[in-house]
Amino acid sequence: MKSILILYIFLLSSLVTLAQQQREIFFADVTIYVEGDTYYLTGSKGDGDGPEGFSFLESKDLKTWRVPAQSKNPQGMILTKGDHTFGTKGFWAPQIFKEKDTYYITYTADEQTVLAESKSLTGPYQQKEVGPIDGSGKNIDSYIFKDTDGKYYLYHVRFDKGNYLHVAEFDLKTGKINPATLKRCFNQTEPWEATPNFKSSPIMEGPTVVKLKNKYYLFYSANHFQNIDYAVGYAVADSPYGPWVKYKGNPIIHRSIVGENGSGHGDLFDGPGKQLYYTYHIHNSPGKVGPRRTRIVPVVRKWDEKAGVYEFSVKADEVIVPVIKEK
Repeated sequence: MKSILILYIFLLSSLVTLAQQQREIFFADVTIYVEGDTYYLTGSKGDGDGPEGFSFLESKDLKTWRVPAQSKNPQGMILTKGDHTFGTKGFWAPQIFKEKDTYYITYTADEQTVLAESKSLTGPYQQKEVGPIDGSGKNIDSYIFKDTDGKYYLYHVRFDKGNYLHVAEFDLKTGKINPATLKRCFNQTEPWEATPNFKSSPIMEGPTVVKLKNKYYLFYSANHFQNIDYAVGYAVADSPYGPWVKYKGNPIIHRSIVGENGSGHGDLFDGPGKQLYYTYHIHNSPGKVGPRRTRIVPVVRKWDEKAGVYEFSVKADEVIVPVIKEK
């Protein structure tokens, strides 16, 4: 009996130690950047979770994450409020991309989209001239897409009695849009985009754009983020400006599919073995929205020969719950 008790205490102690060494990741509006065989995760941090800005975590397997060894601070900060950067609050929705020998981050702060750069992937990301991309009105959730002809486009959200996705041609050298090309992508048209579980103005946000076989696929989230039905769908077009045709099987990520509330606002990336993944956030618990938790799910891409487009779905039984390894 004594030996069984000792074994029980040992096992309990081991579980407590493991729990102390590993904890869930609480990033919202998530994105993952891939370089070589390493994955770098960043997103909107929870309230009070360290200094305003963005921090990096790295992983080799998408499951266990840690602060990069090359980081210059223990929190892995890559962009910090006040360090040659625009914004005083509301640092949201980052995206990392690279052009030649320069890394860029686009993000939201003070309800404005912002572009900063660095010669190092792990930062610090700063601005030569501190300011937003386009200060003509409130705009958030930026995603910069490079087309096969070398042109850049800024997909983002603008406020007009609701949150609507827009696109405009973007000049990477000046960090500005061409306002003459600004266009709304589409309106709220589908029942899944406006469920009654949380009343709000129309909201479509969190864009990601990919081009496959001369078709443009715009992934987005709909409903208010506090709605348990916050979810992800996509639309297809022959041009960066549309017109966009929404997938009839939307949403492809929703609580009825992945089993957790508030599932949305993330990004696509290629994981191990060139498997396509989507990273996103969920509500903290069934009765609480924040701080939101991070998730990663494999994506299935299937060619529809008749329609001439890809159809996307997710492997809901293979959702990854990423954790930070403390030691």
